[in-house]
Amino acid sequence: MNFRNLISFIFLLLILGLVQILFLKNLALFGIAFCFLYLVGILSLPFQIREIPLLLISFGVGLTIDVFYDTLGLHASAATLLAFLRPLWLKIIRPNGGYDDSTQPTLQEMGLGWFISYSLPLTFAFCLLFFTADQWGSGAFLGILNKSLFSSIFTVLLAIIVQLLFFKRRRGI
Repeated sequence: MNFRNLISFIFLLLILGLVQILFLKNLALFGIAFCFLYLVGILSLPFQIREIPLLLISFGVGLTIDVFYDTLGLHASAATLLAFLRPLWLKIIRPNGGYDDSTQPTLQEMGLGWFISYSLPLTFAFCLLFFTADQWGSGAFLGILNKSLFSSIFTVLLAIIVQLLFFKRRRGI
């Protein structure tokens, strides 16, 4: 990763974090579907990033969101789980030829079908841990599954919309 890409990823994480904190903090569809748009920044990090920096970046982003949400580490733990599962999931859904080092795991680079199969399970794992820790001891397992499913679908749909609107298209073929 060169310096220009590093600056663009830092800028992307800052913008997504600000949007999450300022606009999406109190947004919930029908009290069930919550949006965690800052996950787009973690999910769009390059394929070749190593595990330890990925874990540290995810933990730092989650902890920053926790500071503004007053959630006592829920975002940090769930984002760290997402970062832990990401390399494993990328190995599972790897194409036959492998990943090109110049591509990034975004909608424009990899296509809609691949992006949904990449982001939806990871976002669901994030939401499942987040809502399980949030509602620990309430005995509402179906409510946790309901919130996790609809929040992950809502997050991925908004991630697709954001990527279509704001991410630049790949040049060439």
